[in-house]
Amino acid sequence: MAEMMRIRNQADLATGLEALLDIDPRLHAIAREAGPLPLRLTEPGFEGLAFIIVSQMVSRASADAIWRRLCEAMGTAEPAAYLALGDAALSLGLSRAKHACLSGLASAVQAGDIDLFAILDQPVETGIAELTRLRGIGLWTSEVYLMFCGGHADVFPAGDVALRAAVGDGLCLATRPDIRETTRIALTWRPYRAIAARLFWAFYAARLRREAAPVPV
Repeated sequence: MAEMMRIRNQADLATGLEALLDIDPRLHAIAREAGPLPLRLTEPGFEGLAFIIVSQMVSRASADAIWRRLCEAMGTAEPAAYLALGDAALSLGLSRAKHACLSGLASAVQAGDIDLFAILDQPVETGIAELTRLRGIGLWTSEVYLMFCGGHADVFPAGDVALRAAVGDGLCLATRPDIRETTRIALTWRPYRAIAARLFWAFYAARLRREAAPVPV
């Protein structure tokens, strides 16, 4: 099996971007407008995945505020500390659905039903299959975890609203592509799809003049 490509630092990102632009010259203009690409790597494990779950369907500012309150209440972002909060977590800004998801994740990690570190060394498809069997964790969450906590280079979260808007705008498509069409388009960018995702998020942010955080459907 071929060794999986990982994005570990800015040098990896720069090398991958250069290769991506060679694959698809249409992206040169997008890269010029996007400017420098953020690395956006975060710590793997419960803490990293929990923050991604908290970030779903809310603004970056809201996610940061909720996460800060959670961390203050937990003391340490560990499964046992989260479970000890019980329903008090709901008063910190979490929806019931997110609380249920985080509780299920924390319980699974504590019981040894899932190893959030080991799955990062598995092929993307295997990691996604492991993550999505947990209640409340879908494809988008799994892909974002593999990208930003595992550094996987060939993941493209086509379920992300901002990504689809950026792909449609950047490639001058007549309409915003749906998930299926975006997935098909992104095949062109293998094995650098996670770099393409960073590129289009940065392009989207440049167009809107604000930070573009991943947002699922």
